[in-house]
Amino acid sequence: MDSKREKDQDTDFTKITSVLLKSRTGEFDLESILFLKLRGLGICDLGCIGECTNLERLDLSGNNITKLVPLSSLRLLIVLNVSANRISNLEAISSCDSLQSLNVAGNLISSIENLHCLQSLRKLENIRLKDNTYNFSNPAGLFKNGQLPELSEPWVEDGFWEIKRSNNAIIEEAYKQFNDVLHECRLLNNRAAHIISQTERSLSLKNQSKQYAV
Repeated sequence: MDSKREKDQDTDFTKITSVLLKSRTGEFDLESILFLKLRGLGICDLGCIGECTNLERLDLSGNNITKLVPLSSLRLLIVLNVSANRISNLEAISSCDSLQSLNVAGNLISSIENLHCLQSLRKLENIRLKDNTYNFSNPAGLFKNGQLPELSEPWVEDGFWEIKRSNNAIIEEAYKQFNDVLHECRLLNNRAAHIISQTERSLSLKNQSKQYAV
């Protein structure tokens, strides 16, 4: 029942909100989010995602996004997957100076002339243009002889988007601190219960002594 409820909630999101971002990442501050995966949620409005100014990896594949304007403030973004959406214009991401990998497969792009600004861009996934004869600029040498390279390999390695607890020192440390605090709370609870028990016994003995004295 719970898993069905969670699945239903996932399919209800059409706009990215701070509540959605915090619940997905466990972060209290949007600027602390470095990695974000929001696949196939039916998102059509990127909302406040531009406030995640330290975001480095973003997966928005399989949604209904048409505009990437909110991404223009993500200057530290390294990997972006917006495949299988309804995007036609990539102008908004021309300010993402750190972008190295871009996946736009499944979108019909009208122009890529703005991509020449992306000096760090090294990987582009199967881009489809409306005008096949378009004479585009070369972003950081990615395009050669006016032709797009054929990319047969996956744009990222298997498991790239998966977070493994054993490989994440920050998460490991957070778990350790949480368990330490939890252990401390249990000890305090046991100590408090013992003191209360002793106090009750002491009061009971005093009452009995008074009764005998009478």
